Order: sequence, then structure tokens, then C-alpha cells
Amino acid sequence: MNRFFSMAGIGLAAALMAGLALIPGSGVQTIEYEFHDSHHHLTNYIQEGPDLEEMLDLMGDKVGRIALFGIPLQQTWSYRNSGDNAPSYYLQSDSPLYYYSFTDAYIASLYNSLTPEQQARFDPMITGFNPADMYGVDHIRRVLETFPGVFSGIGEFTIHKEFVSGKIAGEVASLDDPALDRILAFAAETGLLVLVHCDVDIPFQKPDVEPRYLTQMKRAVARHPDATVIWAHMGLGRVVHPNVRSEDAIELGARSTIPLMLLEEGLADPNFKNLYHDISWDEVAKWVVADPETTQAVADIINKYPNRILFGSDAVAPANEGVFLKTYKMYAPLWKLLTPEALEMVLKKNHERLFDAAAEKVRAWERENLK
Repeated sequence: MNRFFSMAGIGLAAALMAGLALIPGSGVQTIEYEFHDSHHHLTNYIQEGPDLEEMLDLMGDKVGRIALFGIPLQQTWSYRNSGDNAPSYYLQSDSPLYYYSFTDAYIASLYNSLTPEQQARFDPMITGFNPADMYGVDHIRRVLETFPGVFSGIGEFTIHKEFVSGKIAGEVASLDDPALDRILAFAAETGLLVLVHCDVDIPFQKPDVEPRYLTQMKRAVARHPDATVIWAHMGLGRVVHPNVRSEDAIELGARSTIPLMLLEEGLADPNFKNLYHDISWDEVAKWVVADPETTQAVADIINKYPNRILFGSDAVAPANEGVFLKTYKMYAPLWKLLTPEALEMVLKKNHERLFDAAAEKVRAWERENLK
């Protein structure tokens, strides 16, 4: 019986989500997890990765909960392109990527095989849909119908991504696409949390040019004020690190490439109260801790808007604890600069608040709409 139908499971999950573990015969024992992971890929670009029992071992007593999803794209192995060298990452081949919708059924089947206590440590997300397809929203609905009680969000899915978007077969995704509007509208209706990857700019943009996709992203979020959107990686990428305005470069130093003023403007704008950011991915951590000035500037913004930022590892099919915890440890200089309240919110409280609210809304929608 899954969590959708089990009231006992719901009560137990609520206790565990609050950071408590039930020990048979000994009452309730507090577990002080270090963080929750709001951005985690169980599988890689060839759909391989650890099972959830292995993930629980990796999480141990350090990581309380993880937002759980696979990779929605499969890398093609073209023998004409790479011969016997089987690519496992999108940068290892010129062959295209294609959407792999089975990822959602795979995640759900693993999740449903767990005990209620174990399920409470995972927040599954739907990601195997094409955001450029008007039927994409129908895939999301079918997943909810087939696996009620499992999913609380959609994503991470990609709109614009350096080196990836051009490799995906079919139509190119766009922030102004009606297909995306259908998805965001359905997310607002159901309560599904939205985690979207969209580079804020094109690679190697010229200095002092407004990031290419910033205005489009603002329009998309503004069109759907009832959808809760997390912008993955603050819009940054491997080589997409938006240009610093001239006055920013003078204040923060030449190495600073984080779009700090743009980030703060979005957080301060009342029109975007439904927009959150995650600081996942080791590539983003590299920019944040590149120099003391940038790290301090990022910390100042987080301390000012602590309820709008989440931490995620962006680990992809981690094989060991070192890989899993890499990004978290890279941010050590940033953690030291946050207030205790801000640190708690970024590492745990924001995850709990957003994912718990999403799960409650989606379960209510399922009860109302699914037979």
C-alpha cells in the first residue's frame, strides 16, 4: 500500500520529515541531519545509477531527504560516431539525445518498493516529458494517474542548456512555448512543484549585454503566479556565467561572474514571489567561492532573502559518498558567512516547506480527480 492510501504512513512520514526517527520500543529520537538535497539525479544519461537502498546508505545520518528524479534524456550510442566507445555523458558524443519517459515509472517502482519510513526520505519528481510538446502535460497527468501518492513535483526539465538543447531530437524548447504554459498551468492546478533548468544566457556572451533568456524567464513565471518555480543553478551553467555589469565588476572584483544584481532584483520584485533559486551543481559552487568578494556578496543576498534559496547537490548517479557530498563541501566558505537562521533555511527548512506543501496539494488533487 503506497503513501496515498496509508494514513499511518502519512503520520510516520510527517514525523520523519520533521527530522525525527521512530525507533521501535524507544519512542522518538531526534536526528540532526546536516542538509536536505533539493536537486538529485538518481540515474545518468544512459539511465544507470544506484538503487534506493544504496542511496539510503549514502545518505546515512548526514542527508535527511532528497528530491528524487532521473535524467529525462538518453544519450544515443551511434556506432558510426563512437564505435565501441559507449558514451555515458552528453559531452562524450556528437550523437543526439532523446526523451526517455520510462524514467518516471522506474523512479515510482523503486519508491513504492520501500517501507513508509524509507519513503519519507524521498520526494519524487516527474521529469520524463518533452516541454516542447503540447502533449507533455498529458504525460504528467498519466504519471499521477498510474502512480498516485508518489510524486510531488516536476523536473528537473530543460528549456535552454548549453551543449544539450541542440542535441535533443525534435522541436527546440522555448520559454514562450504554449506547451510550457500548459505544463505550468497544470502544475499550478495540482500543486506540483516545478524545477526547471534554463540557462539565463547563451555561452560566451559579450560583456554588458542583458542575458538572452532573462526577460523570457520573467514572463513565463509572471504568466503563472500560482505555480511554485525553482530556477535551477540560478540560471548558471558550465560556461554560462552571465556578464557582470561594469559597475558590479568595480565593486566585486574582476573574477566575479555571478549575476548578483540581477538575482537580487528578482528576489526583491513582488511580481516573482513564486520564484525560488537553487544553488546546486559543483560548477555553480566554483563561481560562488571563486573569490572572497563574490562569496560574501552571495552570502549577503541569501541572508537578506533566506526563504527563497535551496541547496542541492545536483549529483548524478553518485557512486560513493565523496561524489554525493562534493558540492556541499565546496560551499563551506559560503556556509560560514550565513546567519544560523539563513543556513538552516537554505539547507533544510525551505526544502521541507516547499516539498511538504506540494505533496499535500497533489494528494488532495489526486483524491479529487483520480478514480
